[in-house]
Amino acid sequence: MSILSGKNILIGVTGGIAAYKITYLVRHFIKANAKVKVMMTKEAKDFVTPLSLSTLSKNPVFSDFVEGENDLWNNHVELGKWADLICIAPATANTLAKMVSGHSDNFFMATYLSADAPIYIAPAMDLDMYQHPTTHENIKKLQSFGHIIIPAESGELASGLVGEGRMAEPENIFQFIENDIKKNLMLNGKKVLITAGPTYEAIDPVRFIGNHSSGKMGYAIAEMAAKNGAEVILVSGPTALKIEGNRIQVENVVSAEEMYKAVMKNFKTCDVFISAAAVADYTPIKKAEQKIKKAGDNLQINLKKTKDILFEAGKQKENQFMVGFALETENEEENALGKLKKKNLDFIVLNSLQDKGAGFATDTNKVKIISKKETKTFPLKSKSEVAKDIIIEIYKKL
Repeated sequence: MSILSGKNILIGVTGGIAAYKITYLVRHFIKANAKVKVMMTKEAKDFVTPLSLSTLSKNPVFSDFVEGENDLWNNHVELGKWADLICIAPATANTLAKMVSGHSDNFFMATYLSADAPIYIAPAMDLDMYQHPTTHENIKKLQSFGHIIIPAESGELASGLVGEGRMAEPENIFQFIENDIKKNLMLNGKKVLITAGPTYEAIDPVRFIGNHSSGKMGYAIAEMAAKNGAEVILVSGPTALKIEGNRIQVENVVSAEEMYKAVMKNFKTCDVFISAAAVADYTPIKKAEQKIKKAGDNLQINLKKTKDILFEAGKQKENQFMVGFALETENEEENALGKLKKKNLDFIVLNSLQDKGAGFATDTNKVKIISKKETKTFPLKSKSEVAKDIIIEIYKKL
């Protein structure tokens, strides 16, 4: 499964003869399940048609500020902000010089100057142009901007000369970008097991013991782990939430016992286990086969302890990195530290119901990340931002 799946990729095509190969590059990105848009300089149209690129990308091709019979306005700022990454291929000597100087005389350059996404550049020109000192200086300057250069390849050039300057082949551009993104992801190659949501412990066919957990925190962590390269197994209790992502496998469960079995099935092969679920501590000893009818003023239900999933996982821990959650109302840090030690965790995420905006069913959380050596306190943030903080802390300790 490609790390480019779901990403918004903007391809910038300039007026070099290698532009005819960009149809193949678009196909590589589309096959990887990326979303692709193409912008072209007017000169690029001499080498490849907008219709070909529009058909393959399944999106309009952009080349000027106003286009079409109805004089539709193309918003260069919006297009630049849409992109998760921009690939400029082929990048001619003229375009490299414009990018260095910020010479904005067309739609392509205006979009480039508006973008804040990572930019990959695949130079393409003849041998002497590629070897010219100004080209070398321009490439160095673009690298100093933080742009990534995809090295030109050696081969036969349009002039008949043989040497360096040929645009990297489309499959090599695709592989270069994929590999470059992978190496910068915090959890690349890691398998992450996450629990989320509540568990429901059945009393009878229609009633249960549960809690107010929405699953939002666990789901946010799952999304952030996948974005950072992890293969995620999300064991989810009952929740209305939906999650998308080719790198996320969801196993739906209802009870604490079902969650325990799902975790134990996947624990041995995971690199990281994050227990964000609010698992019921007790379950009815006996579930009534039929709905319990109202009778008398009192109803007694005998309960037994559920399996402590995190504790059981901690006993089996080998090289897994383990993270737990503690939702407390009193003696908060003391109780969290107790869980950290008892359950053999690498760190624990503490949140308090005393803090406004933290806890169950909110879109925000305020946490402390506690390990044996230190406690880090974070301000109130969105659960997505909290998830990012947790992934960063895991990455640092891994």
